[in-house]
Amino acid sequence: MNCKNCNNEVNSKYCPNCGQPTEVKRIDGHYIVHEITHLLHFEKGILYTIKQLLINPGKTIRKFILEDRSRLVKPVVFIIITSLVFSLVAHFFHIESFVSYEDVQNTSTANKIFKWGDINSGYTNIIIGVFIALWIKLFFQKSNFNLYEILILLCFVTGMSMLFFSVFAFLQGIIHFELMKISGIIGIIYCTWAIGQFFDKGKVLSYIKAFFAYVLGMMSFSLVVVIIGTLIDKLIGH
Repeated sequence: MNCKNCNNEVNSKYCPNCGQPTEVKRIDGHYIVHEITHLLHFEKGILYTIKQLLINPGKTIRKFILEDRSRLVKPVVFIIITSLVFSLVAHFFHIESFVSYEDVQNTSTANKIFKWGDINSGYTNIIIGVFIALWIKLFFQKSNFNLYEILILLCFVTGMSMLFFSVFAFLQGIIHFELMKISGIIGIIYCTWAIGQFFDKGKVLSYIKAFFAYVLGMMSFSLVVVIIGTLIDKLIGH
């Protein structure tokens, strides 16, 4: 028979060319449990990824990019999962992260975009990451990392920020005390520390550049949204 993946001739259980099994097992309860266990594994999986990013983010992400990509959760999957966790917690406790839209009559397009981004944090984080990555690339021109590798860095770093936000959102929902602004400050501190450590943990300037790259990236995103929203409003005569 021929391999269904690469069409190479196969006479065993696995294709000698690409490693694809000749027979794919049916999806059942055992398969689902195995996938969940694999995702939550302490040696390989999201819990291991969180632990490493919490202890030594710069070294961990550099190793993922340059050496070993088998132990950490894939960066895009990580940021989507962590953003989903935050969205679920925020929705359950009726928390709209850092901005309250209650009794706000502003119907501008920009405001609608910001509100959409607040609800769909996973997509928003990836978009904002592009703006931050451009500023990082500008401030760390001497580094050999390309834009795509910097985006991988930001997926991991932003994903951890979403977990911080989730914890504070949960606590806010339990004790009914405003904590999201505090979580925002902690998120900026963590991102600054992680990005600075990634490039050169021994230099203070690295952390200063990381801070301004992160803040300017956020501001650039907001400015672009306002400009686009204003142009749309003028075109439709809002």
